[in-house]
Parts: sequence; structure tokens; C-alpha cells
Amino acid sequence: QVQLVESGGGLVQPGGSLRLSCEASGRILGIYPMGWYRQAPGKQRESVATINSGGSTNYADSVKGRFTISRDNAKNTVYLQMNSLKPEDTAVYYCKMSIWLNDYWGQGTQVTVSS
Repeated sequence: QVQLVESGGGLVQPGGSLRLSCEASGRILGIYPMGWYRQAPGKQRESVATINSGGSTNYADSVKGRFTISRDNAKNTVYLQMNSLKPEDTAVYYCKMSIWLNDYWGQGTQVTVSS
């Protein structure tokens, strides 16, 4: 069993920054793809940024140049540095780890961008 715990969300003004963290624990025997997703009220969950086992990254067009995903394999932790935040970035942010055919999700952390 694998558990993911996100942290770092909160309320921030437009133009501000936040750094999200997601620590994975449990039966993790290798380095697996991880990613950040978000879901705003009334909208479907969408991919924000992903990072594979080799460190290659992908970003949604809406966050390119503003968000950076990174990982610390020794700590089984993935980060999302979010800069130049906009009100439309407001959502619950979830992290995911994919191990073979299984996807494991965290409980989510709220990010609110408002003045």
C-alpha cells in the first residue's frame, strides 16, 4: 500500500508564490512517475505537471513558465513551485504516483489565489 500526503497549500494574492510538497510512503520499491493535478469547483480534474522516473517533465500550457515540478527520489517527494499565481489557479491540488497499473492519489491541498 502507498500513501501520499500533500502540503503547502493556502491563500495567496495574485502574483504570489506557493510551493507544494507531496511525500509518498509505504511499499515503494523504485522510482515511479509522479504528477500534480488540480480540480476547480464545477470542473474536471486536470493535469498540471508530471515528472517521470528519469526526471523528464511535462506541463499544461496554462502553467508553462510559471510552475516547476521537481522530485527528491531519496525522500520519495515531489514538489510544485508555483510562481506568478493567478485567480484561475484556484483549485484543490492533488499529487499522484503511478506504479505499474495502479494510481495512488493524495487527499489534496487547497490553493486559493485571491486579493
